[in-house]
Formats: sequence, C-alpha cells, structure tokens
Amino acid sequence: MDVTLARTFLDIVDTGSFVRAAERLHVTQTAVSARVKALEEAVGATLFVRSKAGASLTPAGERFVRHASMMVQVWERARHQVAVPAGHESVLTIGCEMSLWDPLLLDWLLWMRNAAPHLALRTEVGVAGELMDRVASGMLDIAVVYAPQRRPGLRIELLIEEKLVLVTTHEPTTKRARKLDPADYVYVDWGPEFAQQHSLAFPQLGHAAVSAGLGPLGREFVLANGGSGYFRQAVVRKHLDNGRLHRVKGAPEFLYPAYAVFAEESDAAVVQPALDGLRHAAGGTTADHE
Repeated sequence: MDVTLARTFLDIVDTGSFVRAAERLHVTQTAVSARVKALEEAVGATLFVRSKAGASLTPAGERFVRHASMMVQVWERARHQVAVPAGHESVLTIGCEMSLWDPLLLDWLLWMRNAAPHLALRTEVGVAGELMDRVASGMLDIAVVYAPQRRPGLRIELLIEEKLVLVTTHEPTTKRARKLDPADYVYVDWGPEFAQQHSLAFPQLGHAAVSAGLGPLGREFVLANGGSGYFRQAVVRKHLDNGRLHRVKGAPEFLYPAYAVFAEESDAAVVQPALDGLRHAAGGTTADHE
C-alpha cells in the first residue's frame, strides 16, 4: 500500500476535516478525496463519515488508526536507517521544543556521544504540535515537549518536573515583594497554559515592554539590561546563587514539566539509550552549562 495514503488518512484524523488535511498537505481537496477512496478500496471498508462539520471515523476507521500510524513509522524508520553514516549502526532523530532545549539537548548530546557511540544523532528544535506530528509519522524517534496531547500509538514519559519562578535584577529593599513595573518586565511565552495562569496572577503585566518567544533570549536580555521575568528555576539557579538575580518574594510559581514522546512500536535498541540519556540530562539540568 502507498504510504502516502496512510499519511493522508492520519492527517484527516488529526484535523477532523478533508479540507484542513488538504491545506496541511498542500494538495487539493479532490486529491485528498481520491486518496481516501483508494485507501478504502484497498482495505475493503469505509473509513470516514463526512458531514458539514467535517469528517469522523467509522468503527473500521478507528481500528485502522493504529495500523496506519505503524505503517508510516516503519516506512520512515526504514528510510532513515538506509542512510546510516559510516561507522554507526543506526540513526536516532530527536526533536525538542524551543523553550526546553537549553541546556537539556546539549547535555543529552554530550552524554550520548560517550554512552552510545554506535548511534548517529540528528537533532531539531520546533513547536510541540509539529514535533508530535513528526513522531507520529515516524520522522522523529523522540520528541521532548511541555504539554503533549495523547495520541494513538504514542507513549509519553515524564522527564522533568520543572518550575517557572519570577526573578529580578533589582536588589530586594524590604521584606515586602517589590511591585513589578511593566516598563522593565520581560514576558516570556512559555505556552498557552502559562499565559492563562499569568494573566490571572498579573493582569497589570498584560502589555509588557518586551516579550520573548524563547526563554534563553529573555533571560539573557534581563541579565544584560536589567528587569524581571519568569524563567525555569534550574536554569537561573546559578544567577540566584551569585546574586545577579533575586527571587521576587511572594510571587506564584508555575509548573513547567517536560515529557518524552515516542512510538509504542519504536525500536528499543535505538530509543532506549536515548531515553536513558534524557533521564541523565534531565537529572543534571542546571545553569552550570550557561
């Protein structure tokens, strides 16, 4: 069976619509419909029920989801393994959410080069949804993300129970918390859940003077320019210890865990060393590497 048909099927399942799947695949809706028809003829069953609201799975379609996911994953894994660099046994591809890679991904790479030299390593950084899609399609072996959505055929493992803490370059002057000034506050985009909690706790900071889409960028700006912002506790610990940053008294903390996502049918010989390395890196994730 053409793996393109299985990919198209999974895109419809994920988007809930032939139209949105066509947009994602950059093809016409007619092409998507033709692929589904060919797939249904191949498996001998109707897979979708179409309506004005979109497309929903039939019982046969629900049973086919796992098989389609496995087909795509096996194909991508095979494609990657054909191009193994000389001197290595397999290729492992990992993706990390942009707000989590520093310093986790570097620590992981250093550990893997010593502990699993037989594996060739490929890394990328991206947004959670796209990384999850790439794991589901077999293009990534593992994704490290903040708030993964459960999907058929994927496993999720907790790596880090991290916290976001409010820090400032201003010296504490009293026992009372210093009032935050929007003029020197840096808002870091830690995701929609953080945004919702932050807006409830600090409605006056909804229009910060500086916003950063990356934690490391926001942190370095605060250190260089002065100001306040929320950052991962482990990553700013060194600066708290040496006095460059100070915790804001009484400010709420926000949970920011990290998870590893990988296929249930993944090759244990490839994925297990990578998971061991992630656990090691997560256990030693501090600001010592900054």
